[in-house]
Formats: sequence, C-alpha cells, structure tokens
Amino acid sequence: MLQPPHSSLQVAAIPHQRVPVRDRNQDAPWHTEAVCRRDEAGLFFAPSKEPTAARLSREEAAKRVCARCPVMVECREHALVQPEPYGVWGGLTAAERRVVLARRRRRDMELNKAARGTIAAAG
Repeated sequence: MLQPPHSSLQVAAIPHQRVPVRDRNQDAPWHTEAVCRRDEAGLFFAPSKEPTAARLSREEAAKRVCARCPVMVECREHALVQPEPYGVWGGLTAAERRVVLARRRRRDMELNKAARGTIAAAG
C-alpha cells in the first residue's frame, strides 16, 4: 500500500522540489508533488479522542492545503481506489469518501442494469 504523501518519514527522506505541472516527470509517483509533504501529518489525521470542534477545524485546515495542491485529483482518486480509511486525502475526509464511493457503486449498478436491459431488448 502506498504511504500517505503527508507521512513525516517521506518528508524527511525525499527533498522538497517543486516541479511545474507541465514539466512533471510522468514516471515519478504523483505524491512527489503533494503540497502536504511540507505540512505536519497531524493536520491530515485525527489524534485519538479529538473533540468534534477541533476535528472540524483541523479538517478544514487540511482541506485548504489540499485546495492548493497540484495533485489533489490524483490523491483523491488514490484514496478512493485503495480505499484509505482515515484522514483527509484529496480534499475529502474519510466520511466524504465513503459517500463518493457509495454514489459510484450506485451509479455503476444503474449503468450495468441499463446495459443489461439494452442487450435484452436487442436480443
């Protein structure tokens, strides 16, 4: 499983280098350009027994970091495909990602049902 781009170990191990999106090396992993690599990992993951008001404030701060990230979409998609059970990834909390995944499953079921109906009508 891919380590979170905001992992403090990765921050220390890989130097920070800002590469313009248009010149990005397509062979490099998306998370090498993640803005959160320069921020405290605690901003993206909840401490145990965090009060609700503190959690909401922290999540909003993490989302502001995500909003300025050039790889936000790749990060979000990674978190949805994995699926990552914790933290803010690609500007979405774990609860928000569960909603997106449920909507995708529902849409896929409807598309499959419609496709089966089209095939049955043609046959």
